[in-house]
Amino acid sequence: MSRTLIALFSVFAPLSIVTVGGGQGIIAEVQRQVVDVHHWMTHAQFLSDFAIARLAPGPGSLLATLIGWQVGGLSGAIVATLALFGPTAFLMYAVVHVWNRHEGARWLNALQAGLRPVAAGLILAAVYVLMEQLEGGWIAWLTAAIATVLVMKTRINALVLIAGGAVVFVLGHFAGLPGLL
Repeated sequence: MSRTLIALFSVFAPLSIVTVGGGQGIIAEVQRQVVDVHHWMTHAQFLSDFAIARLAPGPGSLLATLIGWQVGGLSGAIVATLALFGPTAFLMYAVVHVWNRHEGARWLNALQAGLRPVAAGLILAAVYVLMEQLEGGWIAWLTAAIATVLVMKTRINALVLIAGGAVVFVLGHFAGLPGLL
């Protein structure tokens, strides 16, 4: 097995275990490992891969597959995907067994309540890392903030928000606002 495949496995397998709150909770650490530690891609490449993973059907954790593909081809994609999903699958099997045996127990309810802020913090770290890399300046930040509020407060379809954001950036470009497109 090549060193690259071993490195991919060593990045994604430990992250698999800490995906508290879903795959979005590890985005900040994936970005740090892929861009800053291993230098497999640039910040812009990572952001592009993240956008593709979010737009593609299926779990957003397919980001690992895209990174694996770019770093190690087909073998890299397979290793990164299995490293991200495999350990969690085994862990979940064990957790579900314990969960079902102790359903309603006070310690289990306390554990669930304690993990909620951890999951929220990991997701906020991912948002921070991604927002930090936005190249659209204050308009990108404002657009993201408005979209977040609309998603939280209304039932508007996310595709409408994506289209609206694109229109804002195109109009801003034609209006001569700096840093757009």
